[in-house]
Amino acid sequence: MTGPKDLDPASRRIMVGEELRHARERAGLTQQTLGELLFVSGSYVGQMEAGTRRVLPDMAERLDEALGTAGFFVRHGVKANESKHPEHFAEAAEAEAVATAIREYTTLLIPGLLQTKVYAEAVCRAYQPTATVEAINALVAPRLERAHLLDDPTNPLLWAVLDEAALRRQVGGSAVMAEVLHHIADLARKHRIIVQVLPYDAGAHASMGGSLKLMEFDDAPPLAFIEGPGMGWLLDDPATVARHALSFNLLQAAALSPKESLALVESVAQDYEHEEEHP
Repeated sequence: MTGPKDLDPASRRIMVGEELRHARERAGLTQQTLGELLFVSGSYVGQMEAGTRRVLPDMAERLDEALGTAGFFVRHGVKANESKHPEHFAEAAEAEAVATAIREYTTLLIPGLLQTKVYAEAVCRAYQPTATVEAINALVAPRLERAHLLDDPTNPLLWAVLDEAALRRQVGGSAVMAEVLHHIADLARKHRIIVQVLPYDAGAHASMGGSLKLMEFDDAPPLAFIEGPGMGWLLDDPATVARHALSFNLLQAAALSPKESLALVESVAQDYEHEEEHP
C-alpha cells in the first residue's frame, strides 16, 4: 500500500482538509467559530477542509495551536502546497480543478482554459521576451494541462464572456488567432462551453477594472478570483463574491447572445485566415 509520502499535492490537500475537519469536530468547533480563532471567515475554513484552498505556512501554525494537533498541519503543509503554477495563481488553479462551474470574463486575453499551445506560447513570450525556450515551455505546459478539465463532456460548466478586444488583439499573428478562435467556436458548437462576446459598442460595463473568475463547488462555498500582472486575489467573503457575481450577471446581460457571439467569433477567425492567405 502506498503511503502518504507518495500522494500528489492535490491528494495531499484533500487529506489535510479531511484531517482539519476531523480535528475541528473533535474540538467541538463549527467552521465559523474556528474561523474566528484564526481571524478568517468560516467560508475560508470550509474551503481548506474541501481542499480547494491551501493551508499556508502561517495558517498551519495557527491551526496546530488552535486544535492541538502537535504540528500535523505544519508537517504536511509543504508538500501539499507544491504547484506547477505561478505562486499568485496556484490557489486559483487548484480550486478551478475541482469546481463544478466556472464563470469567467476576460478583457484582452483569451482565457487560459481556452488557449491553444501557440497562443499560450505567444502570451508567455510577451511577458518574458528574453526567457529561454525551456522556461517558456515550463510556463505553457501547466496552462495546457489545465485545459484538460474540458475533456469531461459536461463538468465543469464553463461560461466565458470575452471582451471583443480579446478577439481583435493579435497575439502571435493572424494564423495563431484564427486557430484559437476556431478552437473556441468548436467547443461552443459541441455544446461543451457557453461563450458570449462583450462588443465594443456595449460601452461602459460592470467589470472595466479587469478580468474576473467565479468558481462554484459541490461541497464548499463559492470563490472569486481577481488577477493583475503577477498578482492574484482569491476571495471567499460571501458579500464580496456576491458583488462580483452580480458584475458577471451584468456582463452577461450586456454581451451578445451565445448565437450572435459564436457568429462573431467565427467571422473574426475567417478574417484572420484571409489575412494569412492575402498578407
